[in-house]
Amino acid sequence: MNSRLQINGDSDMKLITGDIGGTNTRLAIYDLANGRFVDGAMQVYPSSDFPSLTAILALFCRQFPGAGAGCFAVAGPVRHGRSEVTNLPWVIDAAEIATAFGWHDVALLNDLEAIAWGIDGLAETDCHTLNAGKPDPEGNRAVIAAGTGLGEAGLCRSGGRWHPFASEGGHADFAPADAEQARLLAWLADKYGHVSWERVASGTGLVDLYEYCRERRQAPRPDWLAEAADPGAAISAAALDGRDEACVEALDIFISCYGAEAGNLALKQMSTGGVYLAGGIAPKLLDRLQQGDFMQAFTAKGRMGKLLQSMPVQIVTNGRISLLGATAYASDRFTG
Repeated sequence: MNSRLQINGDSDMKLITGDIGGTNTRLAIYDLANGRFVDGAMQVYPSSDFPSLTAILALFCRQFPGAGAGCFAVAGPVRHGRSEVTNLPWVIDAAEIATAFGWHDVALLNDLEAIAWGIDGLAETDCHTLNAGKPDPEGNRAVIAAGTGLGEAGLCRSGGRWHPFASEGGHADFAPADAEQARLLAWLADKYGHVSWERVASGTGLVDLYEYCRERRQAPRPDWLAEAADPGAAISAAALDGRDEACVEALDIFISCYGAEAGNLALKQMSTGGVYLAGGIAPKLLDRLQQGDFMQAFTAKGRMGKLLQSMPVQIVTNGRISLLGATAYASDRFTG
């Protein structure tokens, strides 16, 4: 399957774009008008309620017919138009979707790559500044997103334009910053074997952090947590309210680990153009992230501390950036 959308000048064709996550799948349909994809509709589906993306697409297309192509941001590595979704038992194949729906073409891209594609189209109101820094207009940019998992991507500047690229850096080895995190690493290693940054800086990781803190305190698991539909969100809410000490401690560790890995990514990509925190968690923790420990962990890199202090850090508050990025990607492939 060619990743370049081949619409053959059909101005009446509609494009379906999607953000395929471990928790939710968001789909939108766009009309091709005056060279642009115009937002027509959006629906959100709980991913785990469906056996496949194809099943969700069938439901969506009955409500919004007329699509002739698709472009989907997937929470997992994409190779040759195929992806095994990291936090879902789904395999998504672009060629199979195109055949199933009779579409001209289907493109898949990593969800963080899609976010990177959407960065340049954000308005000022779509971001919240965590660190102003001294932005370099020609400098690289980094994107890191804690949600169900932990995603990472980047943008390099060349030939007068941005070039987004995907990565699976969230699955690189977790490195503890102090003795407490070293004990956490040992606890997680007993449970999982390999311990990645995603195990400590994600929604699923927050649940493990809480269990670690609860066990260390020898505290019982509360009834409200057992009844929670989203344990990570419940733990975060309890921490922000200060009503459970293990939750507070777990969120503190999460913030520190998130900041540390964001700093690691910024160094590896020399992101003097800015670091963007995307995903569903950061916008819900705006006040908490401003308390200083995130940036303290971000800049705690010895001799490179001053360099990191100069890098702008933004929280992306536009929850539709993956869809916007997938549309920009499809638009680029169509017009390019």
